[in-house]
Amino acid sequence: MRITLSGPIGSGKSTVGILLSRKLQIEFISGGEIFRQNARKHNMTLAEFGKYAETNPEIDREQDQGLLQLLRAKEDIVLESRLAGWIATKNAIDATRIYIDADIEVRIERVMKREGGTREEVMQLVKEREASELKRYMKYYGIDYRIPEYYDIIIDTTKISAEEGADIIYAGINPTC
Repeated sequence: MRITLSGPIGSGKSTVGILLSRKLQIEFISGGEIFRQNARKHNMTLAEFGKYAETNPEIDREQDQGLLQLLRAKEDIVLESRLAGWIATKNAIDATRIYIDADIEVRIERVMKREGGTREEVMQLVKEREASELKRYMKYYGIDYRIPEYYDIIIDTTKISAEEGADIIYAGINPTC
């Protein structure tokens, strides 16, 4: 079973993905973590690496090609990435494509807990990262990953826990539960 999780920063994609992969007993791969590892290899912060990627399209193209190869190679995977749903759609890969969203204030709180910083600092960083990503995806692929047509299931995690989000997805993809 292939499952993609997409959504904005702090929506809960990774946490829900980890919980869901445990329930399904299949592998979880985070495109966000891959991007973070690449930023560290370049001795850059995430924001700096995102800005760098704006003028170096090979960064996104190589990562997205790698994610595509993972989707093609693995029959059982939960893949979290901003573009995972779009990649599956564009390449006609049989996958359940899920979009996870949350209110901006909730997303900021989650990022603050994960990465630290003040509300104002985190808000600024999130806005900059999201603007950079949207700019790159439009420039390189002509897409906005937030378009609902790319997804089979859309979940708002503003008022639910990651566990509840994983349970909703699990129930939606597993009709026997």
